[in-house]
Amino acid sequence: MQLSHGGETSPAAAPVARWSVEQVLALAPDAASRTAGGRLGTAGPWSGTGGDGAGAVWGLCEGSGSTPYRTVVDLTGPAYHCSCPSRKFPCKHALGLLLLRAADEAAFRRSDPADWAAWIEGRRRRADGSPGSGAAREPTSTDAARKRAERRAARVTAGVRELEQRLSDLLRGGLATTERAGYGLWEETAARMVDAQAPGLAARVRELGAITGSGPGGPVRLLEECGLLHLLDTAWLGRERLPEPLAATVRTRVGLPASAEGPPVRDHWSVLAQYDTPDGRIVARRIWLYGRDSHRTALLLSFGAPGRPPAQALPVGTAIDAELTPYPGGGQLRAELGEQFGAVPPAGPPPGIAAAEAPAVYGNALRDDPWLDAWPVVLRDVIPVPAGDGWQLADARSASAVPISPAALSRPGLWKLVALSGGGPVTVFGEIGHRGFDPYAAWDPGDPEEGEAAPAAARSVVPLV
Repeated sequence: MQLSHGGETSPAAAPVARWSVEQVLALAPDAASRTAGGRLGTAGPWSGTGGDGAGAVWGLCEGSGSTPYRTVVDLTGPAYHCSCPSRKFPCKHALGLLLLRAADEAAFRRSDPADWAAWIEGRRRRADGSPGSGAAREPTSTDAARKRAERRAARVTAGVRELEQRLSDLLRGGLATTERAGYGLWEETAARMVDAQAPGLAARVRELGAITGSGPGGPVRLLEECGLLHLLDTAWLGRERLPEPLAATVRTRVGLPASAEGPPVRDHWSVLAQYDTPDGRIVARRIWLYGRDSHRTALLLSFGAPGRPPAQALPVGTAIDAELTPYPGGGQLRAELGEQFGAVPPAGPPPGIAAAEAPAVYGNALRDDPWLDAWPVVLRDVIPVPAGDGWQLADARSASAVPISPAALSRPGLWKLVALSGGGPVTVFGEIGHRGFDPYAAWDPGDPEEGEAAPAAARSVVPLV
């Protein structure tokens, strides 16, 4: 049986933004589909993969039979077509194909659709109302893209209104009822947000499910996250009245795809930190950069398919002469690495701030993106010291301090930081958020027997994650 499902498509027009792993996984109809799709997110079971650069991708996936399953996805809907007998939308093969694209876009050679993938052409002809060629459809592409965006916005709006009703029912009945309902309540709500083509909302709803039953402090955190989700719903419904940078942030948080845009920024970028975060069998890699002349901090985000690390890697402590293109949105630091012109000598640590200033920096960033968990900062002249059951970074020049986040307490990087400090002040890069400061890298202050710290440009950076 051949199955297809999804929203309307549009004629081939501008390239469709590359989806992230989170956006793909948010489309899964249930947890079993996410797990099964993750196993198919590698190049191993696939052959004949390709794409037309305008939103269509396809591939042949090995199955239990002698004939591979023919899978086609139209990202402009999204819509899915697979020769497997599954009744789930999207099926595990469609999820696996999209996960492979998120991790390795180079695996999809641009070409015209294969003969067995001609389903995509039929959808586009129906959307255009014309059986003609691509050239005949070209004049209507702008109108069709606008109508497609309006249809998706209408679906998201309907999903947001439904989510608001569910949050109201939850608070009216009391947060204690979530313990009895279990995770199924959140999974079913997340599936409804997937149907509304709002994968960002689906991901946040699943996070609520993880908080339920998490122990002491769980109800407080649940209430906080429900408040942030309500704020996001309200912002979407009133997005026309928001400044464009904040409106772009809302679109991104809801889960609409975005691509890097605007003029590229060429600079000498120092690599401050690089670390991987597992998400099931998918690995997300974050690389933090600092521009010597632009004084900008930027985040490179990439993903690795199951069993493979992300392809993008930059050694911590090095520096590159390169162009970065930023993503849209208020307070957004994510960028895309463009042309590289070669390596340059490291420039030492970026300018730092006092520990007492860090909470205000995070607070200012929240004005541009109220859903930020943390914000990158460089703290100068801080000393790691014990504080009750945890640790904090105390300012060497004042009585102020910031707590180290609970997530960092179990990592060996904390003890590397303590050893590097030796009781003296150090410069540390990390993220400050509502749970405290998470250290990612520190600069060697130099040999204390020499009487003073080494010059900034000569100081080496020590990764802490």
